[in-house]
Amino acid sequence: MAEFMIQFFLCNIVISMTIGILQLVKHLLRNILTSRMQYNLWYVLLGLLAVPFLPVQPARLPQIFSWLGNFRNASSSPAGTAVKETASQNLSAANWMNDFSISVSKRTPSAIGRILFAVWVIGMFVMILRILKSMLRFHRIKSSALPLQNPAVRRLYDSCLEEMHIKRPVPIYSTAFLKSPVIAGLFRPCIYLPIHLISDYHANDIKYMLLHELAHYKYKDALANYFMNIMGVLYWFHPLVWFSLREMKNEREIACDTSVLMLLDENACEDYGNTLLNLAKKVSLTPFPFVAGISGSRKHMQKRILNIANYHPVSLRKALHSAALYSIIAFLLLGTAPILSTQASEQNRYYWNESDRTITYLDLKDTFGDYHGSFVLYDAAADSWQIYQKDNATTRIAPASTYKIYSALFGLDSGIITPEQSRLPWNGQSYPYNLWNADQTLESAMQNSVTWYFQELDRKTGLPAIKKYIREIGYGNQIIKGDASSYWINSSLKISPVEQVELLKKLYYNQFGFAPTHMKTVKDSICLSSTAEGSLFGKTGTEEVNGENTSGWFIGYVEKGPHPCFFATNIQSDKLASGPLAAELTFSILFDLKIWNTYPK
Repeated sequence: MAEFMIQFFLCNIVISMTIGILQLVKHLLRNILTSRMQYNLWYVLLGLLAVPFLPVQPARLPQIFSWLGNFRNASSSPAGTAVKETASQNLSAANWMNDFSISVSKRTPSAIGRILFAVWVIGMFVMILRILKSMLRFHRIKSSALPLQNPAVRRLYDSCLEEMHIKRPVPIYSTAFLKSPVIAGLFRPCIYLPIHLISDYHANDIKYMLLHELAHYKYKDALANYFMNIMGVLYWFHPLVWFSLREMKNEREIACDTSVLMLLDENACEDYGNTLLNLAKKVSLTPFPFVAGISGSRKHMQKRILNIANYHPVSLRKALHSAALYSIIAFLLLGTAPILSTQASEQNRYYWNESDRTITYLDLKDTFGDYHGSFVLYDAAADSWQIYQKDNATTRIAPASTYKIYSALFGLDSGIITPEQSRLPWNGQSYPYNLWNADQTLESAMQNSVTWYFQELDRKTGLPAIKKYIREIGYGNQIIKGDASSYWINSSLKISPVEQVELLKKLYYNQFGFAPTHMKTVKDSICLSSTAEGSLFGKTGTEEVNGENTSGWFIGYVEKGPHPCFFATNIQSDKLASGPLAAELTFSILFDLKIWNTYPK
């Protein structure tokens, strides 16, 4: 919840900018958009306000087109049987498994997040109490209300239903405890008419009021009121949201006025305006936030009177132009939805196209134990996938030292190192691991996971070139922030286990288009074991935060014959989730799947 609050706070900055843009657009196009379309734009804002609370990330346009082509179910094999847990030796100290990492100190905003969350919840609780109190008051009024009995008003009401082309009867009641007509009800809206208006009985006045309330019914404004109140509760702290909700209510009344004016002849428009003026003298603003009515503040009444005075029938051409403009504006504004999603932080989900793939979903709960994570394997010979925990397998996280494979490839392609000469001199800085405190070749740096070696490669390659390489090979979320020494160490660059396997496949078959000698040099640097059975290639990675190992990677492939098997394992925990432990777990799985039977020494 602490992390959500920080992300939610950042979302509110974007929401403030969106409200400003929306207001500017509405002002610039006030003479082009119809009153109904101006009001409907507020629905777009309501949708955007809901985005941070959606459990899924809103779709981007490329995803929509991808989903349209994926209506066919993915061709998957029956779910795999549980992989048995096998005894294995502890590989943490194996010679080839010197997986060292640099601890990243994270000042997590948990304390601030918790405080903000507590304040937010308290504010919502107060707002809910206010609404419940108002609902209780209105419930008492509803309990005392009686079905409309006046025959003249009833006949007038029936004619209004017919005029509005409403076939479903809308219940109407009379009450002595309201000063102006309102419509309320979530699933079964009802109209409540004050008795004093019935007693005075001015036919035209009552007709205009009924037409106005029926316009609210026709456009589902009572339902919209509930959504507006929900947003008011969730954003109780945001003055611009409150301003927008108030303006939405005001423009709703103007839109309903216009809907009524469209039914009246030119001479009756003035009478309708006089009805509003007379009503404004007698009533005040409704105290119930979840109802829709004809009344409003005096300032708002002035705007409505001006709208009535300047009313002209809308031509078909203007209606079409207005609808087209509305569609364009709504489309552009909704394009900000992924930015507002708290689920979309740094594009943390890989939307994998599963169509036309043979996939077996494994049950590896016993093997993973208390670890949160996933396992992905692609068998090139069978063109088939085996996956444990699909959601985790498509979630992007920091690559840790597994990224060093590609850092080496970029360094070779840039000419910083060559297959014959890959030595970089030690800078003399004392590192916590003795093996780092010496000159390094690509082979020794990869074997001992010497971070400074690859940071130096990245520094000499340069961020512009690295960004270009990252885009060309399609590495993860392709986001590089910060400097060349930190972007892949628990920072902006993230990748999912499925993407790790896909990249390894491209690496193996050199689908990147790099020089074959460079590809062979990188492959040789990650060769862990070569026996009569075959060869094993791989790289571990450990993410260390505040002195604790929180994420462990082991990625690679088994080469047996012309078609290898590619794999990626990730484990996560509050502590003790390292690359060597991920490797140990992977060997247990590969052993049971009869893919690799020998532990590297």
